[in-house]
Amino acid sequence: MDDPKTLVSTDWLAAHFKDPDLRILDGTMFMASEGRSGQAEYDAAHIPGARFFDIDDISDARSDLPHMAPPVEKFMSKLRAMGVGDGHQVVVYDAKGLFSAARVWWLFRLMGQDNIAVLDGGFPKWQAEGRPIEDMPPIIRDRHMTVRRQNQMVKDVTQVAAAAKLGDYEILDARSAARFRGDAPEPRSGLRAGHIPGSKNVPYTDLLNADMTMKGPDALRAVFATAGVDMTKPVITSCGSGVTAAIINLALERIGKTDHALYDGSWTEWGAFPTLPVATGEA
Repeated sequence: MDDPKTLVSTDWLAAHFKDPDLRILDGTMFMASEGRSGQAEYDAAHIPGARFFDIDDISDARSDLPHMAPPVEKFMSKLRAMGVGDGHQVVVYDAKGLFSAARVWWLFRLMGQDNIAVLDGGFPKWQAEGRPIEDMPPIIRDRHMTVRRQNQMVKDVTQVAAAAKLGDYEILDARSAARFRGDAPEPRSGLRAGHIPGSKNVPYTDLLNADMTMKGPDALRAVFATAGVDMTKPVITSCGSGVTAAIINLALERIGKTDHALYDGSWTEWGAFPTLPVATGEA
């Protein structure tokens, strides 16, 4: 079920490939432990016409936390330089199938741009189907972008702490079950193990099929039901550093739930604060 505001198939992208207002972004990002470079892999091969969206570069350089949402002015200037602006339909993909592209989707939504979809299955699916790739940078023409930041789509540590105490939000953690329980060490040094008290674990991998495409709406609803999520409450998503949390936001949007936000600091921030409570074991 293709939706140019959430998720589109490789068939949809191929059918719309020549649309003059289509802009394709490669939003690949790897964790430091993987020893891979999104920029280098984009330079070697990408979908024709794609621009590289560097999540770490298009972020708030003033923050000590990784890839926090950038100021409005920075987002606007970076996207303008990439030739992406008002009136464009954007499709974003990544090299894992469905991973960091969801973070780019969320950033656009945070900035009031909703004509953006994630490519389901991403670059691996596109390549597996024998579709065209190239290693040339695109020709870019500046395009103005109007940004209206949607503050309700992002939460800070104070807001999340209040939500955890009051229980008026469902806080959903996209990390693995072992990290959520506190059984596995955190990949970033200096962080405590465990989860935000009252939060529920919805590992992002549970929302995806084996080929890294997103599950259908009924299957997504079943995942949330199994996790005990009360869908009558608004949702705050969280993960290690605010990247895979966006996969939950995308899944919620796919099933028609629009009252969701992302905790940008996520466990990198919460786990480092000695005064914030940490829970371990099952939710």
